[in-house]
Amino acid sequence: MTFYSDNTAPATPEVMAALNAANAGFAAPYGDDTATHGLNAAFSRLFETDVAVFPVPLGTAANGLLLSCLTRPWGVILANGAAHVLEDESTAPELFTDGARLVGLPGDRAKLDAATLRQRLVDWPWDFIHTAKPQALALTQSTEQGTVYTPDEVAALCDAAKAHGLKTMMDGARFANAVAHLGCAPADVTWRAGIDAMVFGVTKNGGMAAEAAVLFDRSLAEEFALRQKRAGQLISKMRYLSVQIAASIADDMWLKRAAHANAMATRLAAGLQAVPSVKLCHQPQANAVFVRMAPALADALSAAGWGFNPWRSLGQDSYRLVTAWNTPAETVDGFLAAVREQAAA
Repeated sequence: MTFYSDNTAPATPEVMAALNAANAGFAAPYGDDTATHGLNAAFSRLFETDVAVFPVPLGTAANGLLLSCLTRPWGVILANGAAHVLEDESTAPELFTDGARLVGLPGDRAKLDAATLRQRLVDWPWDFIHTAKPQALALTQSTEQGTVYTPDEVAALCDAAKAHGLKTMMDGARFANAVAHLGCAPADVTWRAGIDAMVFGVTKNGGMAAEAAVLFDRSLAEEFALRQKRAGQLISKMRYLSVQIAASIADDMWLKRAAHANAMATRLAAGLQAVPSVKLCHQPQANAVFVRMAPALADALSAAGWGFNPWRSLGQDSYRLVTAWNTPAETVDGFLAAVREQAAA
């Protein structure tokens, strides 16, 4: 009975079957296996362009490695002030980049807007040696408040960044949920909009422990490979990561799983909206619902065995509920019944 996070969900049957099938015989180590070699072609088909793909076991490491390829140690990485790389990865980006500075910019519902970014870059003291200079833009898709950038919004942000020479990356831990909401081609909201590299999330969408670093700018591939080895992220038995990633995108399973999680979030939000003592912070666009309710109500629900997290950035009475690829409708309805019962007590 948990809405803590999609990280609490199990791996999908497809991923477990792929791991079991890979667990036989011998395979070359360090990514020189058949499964890993096949990822470039599979993702090139998915994104309709030639890409270079590197499996990484952790999203934090994948983000850090990409940022280290886009930024020098003396550079600045711009992101929304609520971005995951800024608020939820400790100082890992600074570690991987050997000291690049993360700077948060304001934006409604954890999204940057192009006008704010453009003005900040125009006003930046580029000729002042004592001020670090922006070199990269990081976007979270979907955001830490469950909102989604449209292709036009991504394109406007990338245009503003590239006008000042910045490279662009997308933290796509919940990219599948964003694309399922948008209904667009993955290419439309990434490289066609100006994104140079991204983390394609697998773990939150039914993987066990695997993320795909996707390089649309293939000139970054050699440096990424060297940095991955240097950072201790080049896994010996890479096939076990690669088969998870391959199984997740086969037959559009990544979109189907994400669409279900999104639908359960929509169902949850609709039910909560009907409870007078619960207020939606905003309508969900992906698989996370943010609400305000009295702490006493939240405590009563927790005591009854329902799990969810406080979300203090939206206020002391705010909470986040996340649905997953396998969240049953019955669980959503059971929680809504509990909310109505406790609210009426």
